[in-house]
Amino acid sequence: MSLQDRIINHFSDSIQTQQDAMTSLCELIEYASQRLVSTLLNDKKILTCGNGRSATSAQLLSSAMLNQFERDRPSLPVIALTTDTATITAIANDFHFDDIFSKQLRALGQSGDMLVVFSDGKNSSNIAKAITTAHDKEISVIALTGHNGGLIAPLLHETDIEIRVPSESSIRIQEIHTLITHCLCDLIDHQLFGG
Repeated sequence: MSLQDRIINHFSDSIQTQQDAMTSLCELIEYASQRLVSTLLNDKKILTCGNGRSATSAQLLSSAMLNQFERDRPSLPVIALTTDTATITAIANDFHFDDIFSKQLRALGQSGDMLVVFSDGKNSSNIAKAITTAHDKEISVIALTGHNGGLIAPLLHETDIEIRVPSESSIRIQEIHTLITHCLCDLIDHQLFGG
């Protein structure tokens, strides 16, 4: 296979995964945006986390909400639990890597907040522990997953939302997570600020 054929395969696979996700996830994405808007209108905040490349999706959501997505508007309270390296490494060193998000969530999360987690569907035990902590604190969860939902899917409650990308490929899942994050940002802005 030539290098250009490999490129064409990447684009084709990505387009197909986007089509599949668009067909199956629109309603869930809309509902998730409405829940996030409700959280913000109730003067609560959104906390978000993920591992590795999924951490960049968490930071994308936080950055777009705290600063701006596509237009100037007031900042919105979204905290990425993936960004404070001193805190993350201290928790991992003094306790366990599984605690890096749950310990922050215990300190920063309040009842009525929303936790948005990103995972490609593999077994992220620190994300699973964050979900359990969120439930203990009466914080609902929106989980962007893939594959079969991994450890995360069975932990979710009826009041939570799972947006599972219909793919087994980690890179395709993460591409769609970025697109879903862009959709959520746009829908939040539209619902809160019109236009």
